[in-house]
Amino acid sequence: MIGLDTSLPPGPSGEDALLASLQAQLQRYEAALDNISIGICFFDAERRLLLSNTRYAEVYGIDPGQVQPGMSLGEILKLRAAAGAVPDMTADAYIDWTQSEGSMHSAGRTVELKNGRVILVRFQPMQEGGWVSTHEDVTERRMTEMRVTFMAQHDPLTGLPNRALLRERLEQALADPTHPSALLSLDLDDFKTINDALGYRLGDMVLRATADRLTRALPPGALLARLGADEFAIVQSAAITPQAATAFGERLLHEVARSQILDGQPITPSASIGVAMIPQDGTVADDVLRHADLALSSAKAAGGGHVALFSPAMEIAVQRRRSMQADLRTAIADNALALVYQPVVDLKTGCVTGFEALLRWDRPGFGRVSPAEFIPLAEETGLIVPIGNWVLRRACAEAAKWPGTLRVAVNVSAVQFRAPGLYEAVAAALAAAALSPTRLELEITESVMVENWHDTATLLQRLKQLGVRIAMDDFGTGYSSLGSLRKFPFDRIKIDQAFVRELTPDNDTVAIVRAVVSLCGTFGMATTAEGVETREQLGIVTQEGCTEVQGYLFSQPRPPSEVPDIIERIDAAAPAAEALRRPVAAAEPRAAN
Repeated sequence: MIGLDTSLPPGPSGEDALLASLQAQLQRYEAALDNISIGICFFDAERRLLLSNTRYAEVYGIDPGQVQPGMSLGEILKLRAAAGAVPDMTADAYIDWTQSEGSMHSAGRTVELKNGRVILVRFQPMQEGGWVSTHEDVTERRMTEMRVTFMAQHDPLTGLPNRALLRERLEQALADPTHPSALLSLDLDDFKTINDALGYRLGDMVLRATADRLTRALPPGALLARLGADEFAIVQSAAITPQAATAFGERLLHEVARSQILDGQPITPSASIGVAMIPQDGTVADDVLRHADLALSSAKAAGGGHVALFSPAMEIAVQRRRSMQADLRTAIADNALALVYQPVVDLKTGCVTGFEALLRWDRPGFGRVSPAEFIPLAEETGLIVPIGNWVLRRACAEAAKWPGTLRVAVNVSAVQFRAPGLYEAVAAALAAAALSPTRLELEITESVMVENWHDTATLLQRLKQLGVRIAMDDFGTGYSSLGSLRKFPFDRIKIDQAFVRELTPDNDTVAIVRAVVSLCGTFGMATTAEGVETREQLGIVTQEGCTEVQGYLFSQPRPPSEVPDIIERIDAAAPAAEALRRPVAAAEPRAAN
């Protein structure tokens, strides 16, 4: 605070000089007060104004000329009330608050006024009674803080609460276990297709529209949050049963799936929901979130558009997969995988023309694991790439020991095909084994042909130029089989065993096989019938013009040590096996696996 110098200057005019000095200092003091950015005022013990600056009146929207020394606090409050610049309390209550112990705290207190302004008020009592107070308009600061807080707790695209607020609501639900609650985890089905086909701008429109629909469908007390990408979550806080939560989820799916027009595009989204009950499925937020996600994965695995309720069996399955994944990594490092070989037989000569390499894994403590179980796991985790490269090296090394020009067929996963380095891996495997490229046949599935066709065709052409043969495996099971034949000149088409196993002389499957063989002949492609197990099936595929067969009728997949015996047995029987390749009148029992 500015002090006043009261010492008398020498001379007869000392009193006049003192008065002039005091007036000058007072003017400087008042000028200093008026240039401070916060309001300041002094009240005496009788609650009358001693002094205030211009900013004090401006903070409350009052004409500074109306605020004069000597006015009571009540008179000033009436002026403020007329301007709407008082808190939502009575004048007496506010006066009492100004004298309260809490108001005297040095940190001050923010006061929200009826006109929407927010004022930070600090009080300091004076020894002789009364007080001095400062009044700072912090409305903009408060709004900025609120915006920052909102952004930290809400999704910028939809304005919905984010994961942080969802967790707070979960904690509240978990704190009251006497009232069961539910967490519903919702994810749009195939949302990536919308982004890829229609663009991210329309994808964002779909997300906002979904958020609006879900918001309208919420019951009182429920919280909807967006967790990221196309994933949402709902906390149903009211007492609720698993059956009611599932029914609620079904209603949400129906709401999301209603057709809509966005930016001129007809959109019919689909979603899946996983439900975890509180506290039944978890007593901490992380467990509830994880269990809802597991239920969501189960709903998606069922084909999408479903609601799945969490069960402990889901977690057991995840733990089993996690354990299998760890063991599979160890198997790769320890070279504990193995290849077996199934012969491919020429239908004209009856002789072996090559073998298909098939992967096997004997998991310690569990025995043999089906490829249908561990191959998808390897694809999901990326382990299929090192496994696929190992298969290429081992198969080429084994084939180099076989007589003549027998070829080896190796399956290439769609994941491995899209990963960098396949061409280099193939070339390295051939070089290491000193195997002619023409003796290696790579089998791919139709899924490889669907995505990014330009890059796919480029890689296939490079492999063909290397001398490697390319076959399409499982032909007829995809949705673009015929289109795939037009896109690329395959060396061989393998007719899926699902068709071969249903073959009888008088059913429609024969017509399908006949059409495939005819079409492949037009394009100059050989055909191999997979899964031949009976004489009847062999006779039909021979009559329909297939060029090669493989299946249990000739041999089960066997270890590499038995390959020479298989070749000798089949080739030796070829001249006498002509009758086997003729159609027969009745089907024979299916061979044992």
